[in-house]
Amino acid sequence: MSPSHRRLAAGAVLAVALLFLFFRGVDWPALRAAFRAADPLFLAGVVAATIVTYLARAWRWGYLLAPLARVPFFRLFSATLVGFMSGLLVPRAGEVVRPYLVARHHSLKTSAAFASIILERLVDLITVLLLFFLYLYVLPPPAAQTRGPLLGALKLGGALAAAAAAAILALLFAFHLRAERAMAVLDRALFRLPARLAVPASRALRSFASGLAVLQASPWQLVAILGQSFVVWLAIAAGLYFCNRAFGLALPFHSTFLLIAFLTVGVAVPTPGTVGGFHEAYLLALTQAFGVSRDTAAAAGIASHALTNLPVLVLGLAFLGREGLTMGKVAKMTDEPPKSGEPPKGPDASAYVADVPAAEASFK
Repeated sequence: MSPSHRRLAAGAVLAVALLFLFFRGVDWPALRAAFRAADPLFLAGVVAATIVTYLARAWRWGYLLAPLARVPFFRLFSATLVGFMSGLLVPRAGEVVRPYLVARHHSLKTSAAFASIILERLVDLITVLLLFFLYLYVLPPPAAQTRGPLLGALKLGGALAAAAAAAILALLFAFHLRAERAMAVLDRALFRLPARLAVPASRALRSFASGLAVLQASPWQLVAILGQSFVVWLAIAAGLYFCNRAFGLALPFHSTFLLIAFLTVGVAVPTPGTVGGFHEAYLLALTQAFGVSRDTAAAAGIASHALTNLPVLVLGLAFLGREGLTMGKVAKMTDEPPKSGEPPKGPDASAYVADVPAAEASFK
């Protein structure tokens, strides 16, 4: 069994366990009644908000890549959809597919493009934490919000996540700013490895450091990226709000900021298509934080998961062939990274040849 098949099998088992918890105690006739009563106009709004979300993601990614290469918006949108679609079918595949798709068409190294994905994840986390802060300390609490120990646990988790995000951001900034000094230390550590392993590793780390160049952009560009991130997450919030309204939940728009905090934890569970983790997090948020009935909360969670993932799946599969990929190739990319001594194909090849003499010199 290949590594991706093992991951899928383990994730599937976990998803089944979470779905068991999700459906336990649900009144099936009430669940069907909730779906029959759902407002189709609001459900269509979920799909529209999802498409806006991925347009905004592609727009922001272009700004993160701007110091490295100017990538056309349609290329960014296509790579974004294919990457997120791949991640639904093969957990964590998107982090490999997206940098590859952009790098092979532009004078850009895959490891440098991968650095932009790391930064994107950090900006996402920072934005989610800011929305959570607004919900807790600035905006009025919804009338339906319940009191209990869960909110205290979320506050602690948010504080720890903020500290971790700040530490990682500082580390990445220092690594980029002092890349040569950091690489001198890393090269000494890599010196213990055979040259066929050490040389490509050193080259990839140098490319990764160059991919963090946006950290030295002007303050206005960094503010613009943060603003774009708010557009992304407010579009996600709009999709959640429309879904709740479709099932008759009169919760204010900012209640979705707390729901997003729950879902951020739920989708981190490594299951195929975020099945199970998303559902259980949605259910917990609505029932424990807002006192929504289990049947209505379950119906809203199922609809939200389906309507935010199906457009990505359909559009991503449509773009997959255009990008010259199949799901078999995607699985192989995640199973078999390039051999350490083998030069990469495509746009990285010439850079590899140019880097090898300099990198080899540091190991002699």
